[in-house]
Amino acid sequence: MALSEQKIEIVRQLVAAAPDRVVGGLQIALAETAEDSALAGVRRLVETEAQDRRLRNAVLQPIAPLCTGDGKDPSHLVFPGRALALVWRGLKATAPDAIAEAAAAFTDERPGEGSNDPFDMLAALAASAVRARQPREFALVAEACEEARPGGAALLADCLDIAPVVREAIPKLVDWTAHAGEETTASARLAYKDAVAIADDAGPRFFEMLAAQLPYPWMVLRVISAVMDKPTERYLADSEMAYFGERVMRDIEASLKALSGLDPDAGPDAGRAAGKRVELITFQVSEMETCVDLSRDHGWGHELVKQKKALAGVVESHLRAAEKLAAAALPMQTVRIARMRKTEPKLNAMPDPIAIRRALTLLTFSQEVRASANYGGFGAARNKMLEALGDMLDNYVEEVLDHIRTGDVPDEEVAYAFLEVAAEISLLVRDERAAELVRRRAAAARHDDSAAASDSDAA
Repeated sequence: MALSEQKIEIVRQLVAAAPDRVVGGLQIALAETAEDSALAGVRRLVETEAQDRRLRNAVLQPIAPLCTGDGKDPSHLVFPGRALALVWRGLKATAPDAIAEAAAAFTDERPGEGSNDPFDMLAALAASAVRARQPREFALVAEACEEARPGGAALLADCLDIAPVVREAIPKLVDWTAHAGEETTASARLAYKDAVAIADDAGPRFFEMLAAQLPYPWMVLRVISAVMDKPTERYLADSEMAYFGERVMRDIEASLKALSGLDPDAGPDAGRAAGKRVELITFQVSEMETCVDLSRDHGWGHELVKQKKALAGVVESHLRAAEKLAAAALPMQTVRIARMRKTEPKLNAMPDPIAIRRALTLLTFSQEVRASANYGGFGAARNKMLEALGDMLDNYVEEVLDHIRTGDVPDEEVAYAFLEVAAEISLLVRDERAAELVRRRAAAARHDDSAAASDSDAA
């Protein structure tokens, strides 16, 4: 039985208010819905909404990534997320023919082909409407932007003014950020000149709009460096682009603070996230060093030297803790044999899940930082830790297996449980092959033990 029109309207309102990712998820989930299903109407509604958003995001591509959250982030050029939907609603109400022309261009679009004129015309219409605050949808856009920040409405209109230049630049960003050279540098400089030809103060907006299109916004430093011919720190710091460098420095400082607070009890996912944060820091430091002519004695250059030392210190602290926690997850005890004392695996109780979790958290962190270890200055410390843990694991596994073979364990299941912990740690300290070897040896010992028990029963 199909849903009533009233219920369909409720769904329509909910879908219209949902984020793009939710609409996309719904479209995938409903893709197999049959025409005679009760949800067929919902599927068609979602498909229509998804198609409309694809067109909206194409037409408003230069500003779409800037429209996020409440638009109040003081460190980035952003506008309220609802401003994008309101601009689009206003364009559909006031320029349906232009929307239809853009839809036709979007349908026929081929990468690198076709004209952007239909899209650019709509961006120009939107800029004028935001300034005029007419019709009602654009009055609401202006109101939302002003609420987020003083002058927000004028700033959005200014961004829409240079949307054609940004739209032309977006497909070139891959080359501008990945393939430095005379040709790419000339292309970036030309685009910048086109932007500031529209408005003298358009430079920072141009770079902010490009940054929003990149996987990591700080990568826009590569474009800035190309346009400004790798500026000295003093030159960049005294320019209107200074906050791009300052923002990277603040990001690094915030990441260092978060990294120092890594909690072993948070679990392996937290360790993995912290490891990725280390990699991000090294990328950002490298970006600053590559894109700006720095001095080690003052300013950003001096601060970066301190930040790299702080990074190495924090990571090495976590690596030392990882070694200790791994030992705690595979506890040893001191026993007396005749007049001698020796240490051996403590196998009188099942492994402690808390100790295991802590060890795996920091060992996961250690594994995740392998790619950034050398550049970050903690490669030697990491290698030393892994070597020590590798030797410890070899000895531990041998001793546990020896205890199993001699029957010198209160409970063999406890011994096998610790061998599994050793395998998990081996995976992070060495690799999958090392972990599998521990598991195979444990399985062989269990098989031998079962065979011996069978022979004893038969006798």
